[in-house]
This record gives sequence, C-alpha cells and structure tokens, in this order.
Amino acid sequence: MQSVRPNLKAADARHSIRSNLDAAAARPSIDAVLFDYGRTLVTFDYPTEELLGVLRRFRPRIEQAIGAAAPTAEAMLRDVLMPLEEHVESPGEDEVTYTDVYQATWRRAGLDLPTDLLHEILDEEQLCWDRAVRLDADAVEVLSWLGARGIKRVVCSNAPFPPEMMLRQVTANGISELVDSVLFSSQFGRRKPAPEIYLAALESVGAAPEKALFVGDRVREDYDGPRSVGMRAVICTAHAAQSPPDGIPTIASLSQLPNLL
Repeated sequence: MQSVRPNLKAADARHSIRSNLDAAAARPSIDAVLFDYGRTLVTFDYPTEELLGVLRRFRPRIEQAIGAAAPTAEAMLRDVLMPLEEHVESPGEDEVTYTDVYQATWRRAGLDLPTDLLHEILDEEQLCWDRAVRLDADAVEVLSWLGARGIKRVVCSNAPFPPEMMLRQVTANGISELVDSVLFSSQFGRRKPAPEIYLAALESVGAAPEKALFVGDRVREDYDGPRSVGMRAVICTAHAAQSPPDGIPTIASLSQLPNLL
C-alpha cells in the first residue's frame, strides 16, 4: 500500500484539488477505482418531514385497507420506518429481500396492508431519499478526471432497497453518467464484506484486484473486505460516521484521491 499524505481539512483539500489532479495526471497506475456510495460519493440527512408527509398522504388509504383508524404519521415513522434502518446497517453478508422485510415490519406494527399499497408507499418513501441525497463536493470532478484517463469507475455499495429504486436514484443525481458500472447489494444478493461482491464489481469492468483501489468510509466493508481479495483500499473521512483506527490509510476528501494513483 502506498503511503498516504497527511490529512488536510476538507476546505483545504477542495482548494488544492486542481494541483492534486495535475500532479497525478502523468502517473495513473491502476485500472479501476471502486467507490462506496453513501457517505462517500453522496451524503444525506434523514428526511423526517418529507417521510411524515408521505405517511400522512397515505393514511386515508391505510385506514381503508385495514378498516379501522390508522396510527398517526409520527407513530408509523417510529414503529415502521425507523426500525427498518437496522437492515441498512446489517452486519450480515446475505442481503435481505427488502419487500418481504418491509411487509413484515408493517405487520409487526399491526398493519397488514395489500402488497400493491405497500409498494406505492415504499416507492414514495424512496423518492424522499432521492431528493435528500447530495453529491459530495468533489465527486463530479474526481470521477470525471478518472474517466478522462481511462480508469474505470465502479459503485460497489450495500443497499437493501429494491434495485430499480436505487438505480433510479443514481440516475437522478447524475452518478450513473459518471461511472462505468453500478453494483448494489440488492442486485447481487450479497453484502460487503462478502468477497463475491467485490469480485463481481471488478468483473463488471474487466479489472484485476491487484490493479484496483477501493474508496469508502467504513473499515470492515471498505478497507478490510477489499484487501481480502487483493485490492488496495483507503478510507475517505469526509462524511464518515466514525474515524478509522490508527494505521488505516485515509484521505480527508475525494480531492486527495488522485495522489494515490
């Protein structure tokens, strides 16, 4: 693993992005860069008010379906949507079938709803997330820089939500146009750090592990996992929920990525 320059503050890193890109321009040494999605290429805040709005709009139809008064939107957020977050952070390597989990969670809250109504609610909920997602400040420039130099760019990320909804999101925010391949765990059936998902992502662009770098925000999924199949890896701390332990290579922002190539 190449040594990584000491971390800069995010603001300083953005200020120096052009010099970083120019310095690395003559020496790309890998064929592909794989990226985690959430908290790496994009960031977000939990869209509480938008989700409450969705639940309020669907409440009359929920009451019609169950033939009784429905819980308040706040209660449904607390008892249904919030518990579903555990599947986003699941440590298991087998991905869940999210529509089954979604239906079971509504039932545990005492709401046995028709499948078509559940799908409509889920779709509207995910549209809230589509609007909540924000691109990292350096993502577009760095992904464009990589593409201009023939380096393949791949999204490889855990996301249990229906694949068609996740692919809609990366189309809406422009990521799909800036990468060569997208692989979410819900498409593949396995979650990082399962070795198979990294290998499938590499295969999608014809890259060998030893000629690839993984960039993400979580040590287990985005550093240990990729290294177990022979990739290089680095943690980007710009949006990370936790700081990695000492000894784990880091960059403060995506703007520093070209210095590693």
